[in-house]
Amino acid sequence: MKDTKADSKAQAVSQAVRRKKQTQSLAPRNAPVQDRSKQRSRQIIDATGELLEEVGLDDLNTILIAKAVGISVGSLYHYFPNKHAILHAMGTRWLEQVEAALDEIASWPVETMPLSELLPKMLKIKLGVYRRQKAILTLVQAMFSVPELRELDERHDELEISRMAEVFQRMGVNRHIRERERLGRLYLEVTHSVFLVVVNQKGDRAKRTLADLESMLSNLLQGYLPDPDD
Repeated sequence: MKDTKADSKAQAVSQAVRRKKQTQSLAPRNAPVQDRSKQRSRQIIDATGELLEEVGLDDLNTILIAKAVGISVGSLYHYFPNKHAILHAMGTRWLEQVEAALDEIASWPVETMPLSELLPKMLKIKLGVYRRQKAILTLVQAMFSVPELRELDERHDELEISRMAEVFQRMGVNRHIRERERLGRLYLEVTHSVFLVVVNQKGDRAKRTLADLESMLSNLLQGYLPDPDD
């Protein structure tokens, strides 16, 4: 028993050390303070998004990024130590936009809004976050598959699930928190996967996909809402 506990403790310490090293390797060389430095950091992140769409994750490298920004690789390293650090900054910025959208939803009078009004508004504001992000599909795939970025994927899930569980409660879903979180997970997985499809569709095709998504979610949520006649 003692050996098992010692092994578990050693594994926990090892994992903590690895996480610390990953965090250090992703940290910007110098946190931008001046407006010029902040603008350069944004240019690097934006150029990386453009390149992700053009060459994909595997062929993306700091040489291409530096060339696209118009700076030397040495200057690029002044801001970010490697390409994963840039992708981490990009993912972090996207999560901030996701949180801002959830904040806006939380500010609505959810308790008094009919589902037929609330649901399409929630879908519209969240889809906008996906559409504004360059190479969103490649970015979220990297957040899931690249070990250095995996914590962003976990943060995204935790953020969406916890906040939607709160929204569901305000809507009238009177279930235990774990049940509302399970519902939040289902809502997240469905909307996330469909949004990644819709951003690559155009015109009527995108509208039909969104209509199908709204119909599915409406049927799902109706089963958890109280009967208005009761």
